[in-house]
Amino acid sequence: MMRKSILGLSAAALAAMSAPAFAQDAATPALTVTANAAVVSDYRFRGISQTNKNVALQGGFTVSHESGFYVSTWGSSIDDYIAAGSDQELDLIGGYTKTFGGATIDVGVLYYFYPGNAKGTNTDFFEPYASIKGTFGPATAKLTANYAPSSKALSDGVKSKRDNLYLAGDLSATIPNTPIGLSAHLGHSFGPSYLTIGKSYTDWNLGATYTWSHLTFGVSYVDTNKSLFSPSGKNISKAGVVGSVTASF
Repeated sequence: MMRKSILGLSAAALAAMSAPAFAQDAATPALTVTANAAVVSDYRFRGISQTNKNVALQGGFTVSHESGFYVSTWGSSIDDYIAAGSDQELDLIGGYTKTFGGATIDVGVLYYFYPGNAKGTNTDFFEPYASIKGTFGPATAKLTANYAPSSKALSDGVKSKRDNLYLAGDLSATIPNTPIGLSAHLGHSFGPSYLTIGKSYTDWNLGATYTWSHLTFGVSYVDTNKSLFSPSGKNISKAGVVGSVTASF
């Protein structure tokens, strides 16, 4: 599309361009697009490393409508033991969020897709979710429930199909007049299923972030009460420190 040269504008049009911004009503866009890209020292999914405790590249974007509906996609590199040889996780998300007074609800469905998995294997599955959060001064508390219906992808080798329930609580806060944020997380995965690799377990983490312009630097301590080893012999559920750098657009 060609731009109109400023030399071809009328005096009235030029005056309008130089008028103060508050003299015009700026319309709020019906659609908002946000994106992010990150490097993390270890991709932990509910406390368990998806990268054999190695670095992961991640990123995604979200399109939100003023009505509260949104669609989102997010991806991360993973190790091939996660999904039958696939080296990438791609999450496709659709949901709705709404604020009522001091509470915000968020409901939707998440689809885990693992491109490049071994032919004939079942690795992809759906997971509906619901959360409610409230803000109290500089702090925000959030409760979340994720339920994956029974599917072959969640088979634990004993039954051909399994389901999975994950409940979590999160607390986050910003230190007033600083770019520093603090967070705490506690979650429980109810098993058995492929997501728990046996019995149910609990995960938790404590974290801190520092935001500068469009960059956020993060560090967190992650742990579980589970002992799970990757094919290479690493305990991928053991406590560890995870660092990250995220760029937001």
